[in-house]
Amino acid sequence: MATFQLKAEKCPVESLSMTNCVILNPRDCPDEKCRHVLINSSGRGYVFTIQTSDQMKPGCMGFSLIMRKWAEMSIGQMIDVRPYAFDPNSQYIAKITVDIDFFDKKHFTQEPFDTDKMAIAFVQAFPKQAFTVGQLMVFQFNKTLFKLSITELETVSLDSLKDGEKRKPAKKTEIGLLLPDAAVCFNKAEGANIMLTGQSKGKIVRQSIINPDWNFSQMGIGGLDNQFNAIFRRAFASRVYPPELIEQLGMKHVRGILLYGPPGTGKTLMARQIGQMLNGREPKIVNGPQILNKYVGESEANVRKLFEDAEEEQKRLGLNSGLHIIIFDEIDAICKQRGTMSGASGVHDTVVNQLLSKIDGVDSLNNVLVIGMTNRRDMIDEALLRPGRLEVQMEIGLPDEFGRVQILNIHTGKIKKSGKLDPDVKIEELAAITKNFSGAELEGLVRAAQSLAMNRLIKAGSKVVLDPEAADKLKVMRADFLSALENDVKPAFGTAAEEIESLVGPKVINWSQTVKEIIDDGALFIEQCKSNKGRGLVTVLLEGPPNAGKTALAAKIALNSGFPFVKLCSAAQMIGYSESAKCQCIKKIFDDAYKSTESCILVDNIERLLDFVAVGPRFSNMVLQTLLILLGQDPPKNRHLLVLCTSSCKAFLNEIGMLTVFTAVLRVPAISRPEQFMSVLQHSECFSREDLQRISKGIAGMRIYIGIKKLLACTHLAEQIAPEERVNKFLTRLENEECISHQ
Repeated sequence: MATFQLKAEKCPVESLSMTNCVILNPRDCPDEKCRHVLINSSGRGYVFTIQTSDQMKPGCMGFSLIMRKWAEMSIGQMIDVRPYAFDPNSQYIAKITVDIDFFDKKHFTQEPFDTDKMAIAFVQAFPKQAFTVGQLMVFQFNKTLFKLSITELETVSLDSLKDGEKRKPAKKTEIGLLLPDAAVCFNKAEGANIMLTGQSKGKIVRQSIINPDWNFSQMGIGGLDNQFNAIFRRAFASRVYPPELIEQLGMKHVRGILLYGPPGTGKTLMARQIGQMLNGREPKIVNGPQILNKYVGESEANVRKLFEDAEEEQKRLGLNSGLHIIIFDEIDAICKQRGTMSGASGVHDTVVNQLLSKIDGVDSLNNVLVIGMTNRRDMIDEALLRPGRLEVQMEIGLPDEFGRVQILNIHTGKIKKSGKLDPDVKIEELAAITKNFSGAELEGLVRAAQSLAMNRLIKAGSKVVLDPEAADKLKVMRADFLSALENDVKPAFGTAAEEIESLVGPKVINWSQTVKEIIDDGALFIEQCKSNKGRGLVTVLLEGPPNAGKTALAAKIALNSGFPFVKLCSAAQMIGYSESAKCQCIKKIFDDAYKSTESCILVDNIERLLDFVAVGPRFSNMVLQTLLILLGQDPPKNRHLLVLCTSSCKAFLNEIGMLTVFTAVLRVPAISRPEQFMSVLQHSECFSREDLQRISKGIAGMRIYIGIKKLLACTHLAEQIAPEERVNKFLTRLENEECISHQ
């Protein structure tokens, strides 16, 4: 059929512009059977489907705005037109793929659109219409106007479909005619804010949440493999899956993680590595105190600013929003229990309220991950710890021996690589002897050893002179690490060895079978505490008369335990403390003990802690209740605690109901027999053999009742007396103090 010319015009009415057809006056239609035309514009051919209307001026062809934009034509332009017929063997569309976006990007909705229903509506709206790859068009669904771009056409032979033959593989083509049963696949256009659901949407290529350059083996986090795996399982596994699947499950992502534990165990390092691992926005790192501001409302505004970017992106992209990470260091500074702060300002309370509303309020965000870090989990408001907020709470505790090996290998890695680590340094040996060292303390140990090694090559005289061959001679040796352990670096949660050893003295004198039995019983209690079958808590009371050596025996048992955490709790540490301050101090000692896998607490002279005096009588009920609670409270799972208490007032403890909380009560007697008395003097090495014989004759037939501590003090005093007067004055002093008397 011959080519003819028509003038390009607008569609006469808006409803016709939605048909995706060119509009002709019936008189201009070349043939009643002609349904498609090929037009030439800007040197290129375009195929359109025809629709006739009396409202279109004769000699003109109506195009919608988006059709004119695609065909690069202007109003009033004369265009060449000729009929077009499709080839039934190669141009019938079996599948059409389109990119979809809102027609007006300023007016969009976060409501999801079902692509299966959209596909049905598409086929019904454009039956047997011509489509071309790259074509732009409009499509209305559920009163919402969309802009479509045809990206791919797959065609099949019409004859093969009619004959019922097995459908041949579809072929990709540039132009085709839409079949009634054609499949329609919707893809989100680049930068589109639309949310698609259903089976008729294309596969969306998403950026992996895990940084592709990330190497888990080079994280530099030693001893925290289990904790990191647990955090990944709870907080990030759901973010690896497509948002559509998460929506189908009705699942919400974890929005908050709380890392808590002793100082120096790697909480900040863990949060930093999580930020680097994730392929999200640059993490926002903020210290808790930085949020606070003296001006009214500014603290809350600082919290809102942290979430502004995430809110804007969630409104714009919905489920496809990227992940925004906010890291709060020292979160306990701003999230204390509401109502506990003194003063009328209530700033901390309003900051907590603002943070709660942002994480899990009415307009909660699903594209935010808040990571909080603290040493004081007990100070944080409980509402922040419930599911939906900081729901993943991970204790970053002291590393075990395997973890210490990892940490030491990390911090000595460069020394080894440069050949400056002496072969006599065994990392496994250092890990074994650094019980209860935190990661920061192990790093400090390596630095101290390095400084000792460097100091060997410095000659300090009137001038500081460096050995000219220092770079070649420098070696960090085993002796440097051992010296640093002894003098420079002590674990915060380690054994108070010097303090405990001072209670034992030079040695424990085995003056009676009873002393040996107490030490043997102590070994049994240690094994009971270590066992995984029991409660993990063993409490023992050593009671007896004053100066009987109860503290020394308790200290000996504590040292024999070999536990990495051994702490002394005594009234001497709390002189001048108020009752509440005493309770806090005692509780802190127990809290610190729970951070170690095996711990021992020595509570010395328990009646002094209770402020007991025989005259009155009087005692502190607040301290008593604290001790009763702590002595009866099981330690956390996989923790073992041995508590050794000493007292000279068993009757008083019985009256206040305290004896019932102890696993066992051991009696430490005073010296009451001559052979026991002489055994102590022989071990003291204060008296000669002749003096011992004279003393033995002097105490024959006398009643003896004296504590070993008192007896040793008297022998030390006797050493200051002239040898010829020593025995007489020694015995006279004991008689005057009624330690020995005639029966």
